[in-house]
Amino acid sequence: MFKVIAMAFAIAATTTVAGAQGTGTYKSTAKPATQASTTAKRHRKMKKETQAELQKEAKISEDAARATALKEVPNGTVKSSELEREKGKLIYSFDITAPGKTGIEEVNVNAIDGSVVAKVHESPKTEKKEAAKEAKEKKTTK
Repeated sequence: MFKVIAMAFAIAATTTVAGAQGTGTYKSTAKPATQASTTAKRHRKMKKETQAELQKEAKISEDAARATALKEVPNGTVKSSELEREKGKLIYSFDITAPGKTGIEEVNVNAIDGSVVAKVHESPKTEKKEAAKEAKEKKTTK
């Protein structure tokens, strides 16, 4: 009788140890179903917003934003402008040429409150890279 109890105890102890080892800190190569579905949700492409939708959301007119941007680049001339959402913010982006300088000054004005969000000088080389990137993005969205 003692042998049967000892054997049952040994089996129970072995099973408990094996079970504990199975649920330890070992990493499994299989992904849980919830993680896979979360990953799929993160990689969805957002709907491309139209200019009309963006303009409805803007509180500042393009003319007011242009005046603010031109204050940042004295004697500058606006080469191009665009209303876009960048890093979650609705902005007017102006490419401004400055007399006596190569490249452009890119000035971003917040379309909600009219503040200057960013001002960056782009050399001709950087400007060319950005144009190629935008052309590639337009091509892939068609």
